[in-house]
Amino acid sequence: MSRHIHHASRPEIAELQAYHVPPPGDMVKLDAMENPYCWPENIQQAWLNVMAQTPLNRYPSADPTQLKAMIQQTMHVPAGKSLMLGNGSDELIQIIALACAKPGACLLAPEPGFAMYKLIATYAGITYVGVPLTRQYELDMPKMREAINEHQPAVTFLAYPNNPTGNLFNPTNIHEVIQISPGAVVLDEAYHPFANSSFMDALSTYEHLLVMRTFSKMGLAGLRLGLLCGDNIWVEQFEKLRMPYNLSTLTQASALFALQHHDVFAKQAEHICKNREHLLAELKTMSGITLFPSAANFVLFKVAQEQSQVVFNQLLEQKILIRNLGTAPGLLKDCLRVTVGNDDENHAFLSALRGILSELF
Repeated sequence: MSRHIHHASRPEIAELQAYHVPPPGDMVKLDAMENPYCWPENIQQAWLNVMAQTPLNRYPSADPTQLKAMIQQTMHVPAGKSLMLGNGSDELIQIIALACAKPGACLLAPEPGFAMYKLIATYAGITYVGVPLTRQYELDMPKMREAINEHQPAVTFLAYPNNPTGNLFNPTNIHEVIQISPGAVVLDEAYHPFANSSFMDALSTYEHLLVMRTFSKMGLAGLRLGLLCGDNIWVEQFEKLRMPYNLSTLTQASALFALQHHDVFAKQAEHICKNREHLLAELKTMSGITLFPSAANFVLFKVAQEQSQVVFNQLLEQKILIRNLGTAPGLLKDCLRVTVGNDDENHAFLSALRGILSELF
């Protein structure tokens, strides 16, 4: 490393690996938990008409009140709670981490969890504490109590459902974590459209609870729009760290349009949930894998006899890209994660996997 950059940059940044997103090429892409469906043609046309009337020569609104009001209504945000919009959930996580990064402060999250919590904690210069889940990927409450007591986290992140495991943590345990936490507790509900369970109502009970949602899993991953709901005591502090024009005019107009057609996404989510149940049922009949329950739009499974890399590579040879999480030791060893795709994608994945497993086991 050049001595100039060595002198200028923080040592923990030099040690980081950037979050790697491989180019998918012409793969059947089942690695990134995207919604596989586009809008129907007539809605797409109506959206293009809205885009055509959106002035790009002006800066976007720094506080899109109409969009916020629509979100509060559609997502049933309790009355009196505030809302902050981010360039994807990632920006919101970063703002929270930066706002809480006092000297000696810590950000706590269960592991395995969303990789960005640890990465962003490092960017923000806040100590990261990961607490291992149980073997069933539940919150390990003795360990959680001990870690919260010892580290007194400024902020705790819980993904509900959890990524990459797909399960919903026991709500009683989540309530306890909120009750014993000295700082903010963020419920990251990125996969809410597929979960049929939420802590949004609990915002009325807990002043230090924040709930995050995203438009990405609704089928708008390309928009990069995340939202944070909670008490104004928190949100007004976080707003100070938000760049004034963090959401483009096109994003704001598209999001407002999308919420006006929310029923389309609800139907898509319903279809994805049906496909998930079909995927789980088919995977159950295959030998050589252990399957984990999912309330998200992806399924995690473990491959026997340390063959996960082989399975991953052979799927890749058949142009099917899923996520290989199993290379590191720990609770995800030998685990692969597949996104619930459309009917054709799921069929291609299942028939390829069935063939591979029958050869191996």
